[in-house]
Amino acid sequence: MIQPLSAGLLVGIVGYASTFALVLKGLQMVGATQEQAASGLLAVLLVKGCLAIGLSLRTRMPISIAWSTPGAALLISTGMPEGGFPVAVGAFLLVAVLLVAAGLWTPFGRAVASIPLPLASAMLAGILFGICTAPVRAAAALPWLAIPVILVWALALRFARPYAVPLAVLLTAVLVAVATPLPPAALADLMPRPVFVMPAFSLDAAIGIAVPLFIVTMASQNVPGLAVLRANGYRPAVGPIFVATGLASGLAGLFGGHTLNLAAITAALCAGPEAHPDPAKRYLAGVAAGATYVVLGLLASLAAAFVVASPPLLIESVAGLALLGSFAAALQTALSREEDRMPAAVAFVTAASGTSFFGIGAAFWGLVAGGALMWLFRTGLRPRVS
Repeated sequence: MIQPLSAGLLVGIVGYASTFALVLKGLQMVGATQEQAASGLLAVLLVKGCLAIGLSLRTRMPISIAWSTPGAALLISTGMPEGGFPVAVGAFLLVAVLLVAAGLWTPFGRAVASIPLPLASAMLAGILFGICTAPVRAAAALPWLAIPVILVWALALRFARPYAVPLAVLLTAVLVAVATPLPPAALADLMPRPVFVMPAFSLDAAIGIAVPLFIVTMASQNVPGLAVLRANGYRPAVGPIFVATGLASGLAGLFGGHTLNLAAITAALCAGPEAHPDPAKRYLAGVAAGATYVVLGLLASLAAAFVVASPPLLIESVAGLALLGSFAAALQTALSREEDRMPAAVAFVTAASGTSFFGIGAAFWGLVAGGALMWLFRTGLRPRVS
C-alpha cells in the first residue's frame, strides 16, 4: 500500500514543482492578472486532481492527469491576444470543445491522430525553442542568479534526474527571496480564491491559440500518455477519457485555467513497476497523485506571488531547463525520417520564428507550411536533385 501512495505523492510533487512557474508565466503572458493566474493554477490543480482520482477509481487503472506543459509554452510564445485574457479563456474553452468532440466523434479523433507526427513534433519544438534559450540569456543578463541554478540543475540531472527541475526551482526561490524579497502586500492574503472569467471569442485566437494548443496537447501529451499506459499493459477506453478531460478543461477554463490532458512523463511513474509490482494495485498511485494536486492547489496564491516578484528572465530560464528534455525529444522525432526532414525543418523554423500573419500565431503557420511542403513531396512533384 505504501509503495503506490509514495509513487503518487512523488508524481504530484514533481509534476507541480517542475512546471508550475511555466503555467503561471503562460497565463500572465496572455493577459492574466496575478489574481487570475492564481485562480487558473488553483482551478487546474483542483480539477485535474479530482479527475485523476475519479478516473483511477472508476477504471482501476493508474490514470494520471496533467496540465498541458507544451500548451503553457505556446501561451508564452504567443503573447496576449487582442481583447486580453477573456479572449484567451475563450480559446481555452474551444480547446475543451475539440477534446470532447475527439472523444465523441470517432472520425474526428482519427483525423487528429492522422496529423503526421514529424510535423506535430516540429511545431512543438519550434514553440519550445525560444523558451529553451532563456537559460543562456539569463546566464548573460543575470549571471549571479542564473548560473548557480543551471549548475544545480546539471548536477542533479547527472545524479538524481527526477529531482533536477524541482531542485532548480527550490534554489530559484531561495535566490529570489534573498535578492528580491516579496513585497508585504504580496503575502497579505494567500488564501486562493477562484476568479470567474467571462470568456470572449475571436477568430484570430481560435486559429492562433486554440488550434495549436489542441494539436500540441493531443500530439505531445494524450498520445504519449496512452502509449505509456499501453506499454504497461493497460487498455483504457480512449473516448471517455478525452470527453472527461475536455469537460474538466472547460470547467477549469472558466476560472482561468488552461488545458488538461493525460500525463505523459509522470504517467510512467504511476503505471510502471515502480508504483507496485502488481499492476492491479497501481491505480492507487493515480489516486495519490490526484490527492496531492488537490492539496497543492492551496499554494496557488503563494506560487503566483513568487512568480510575480521574480525577475521574468529567471523564471523563463527555469522553465527552459524544465522543457529541454521535451524539446530534444520533439526535435529527434521531427527529424528522424529522412523523407520528412525538410518539411519538419520548415515547420520548426516557421514556428520558432514567432512571426504572426493576419493576427494568427507562428505555431499554426508552422504546421501549415510544413504540411504544404510534405504534401508537395508526397504527390510526386518533388524536384529532382541533379
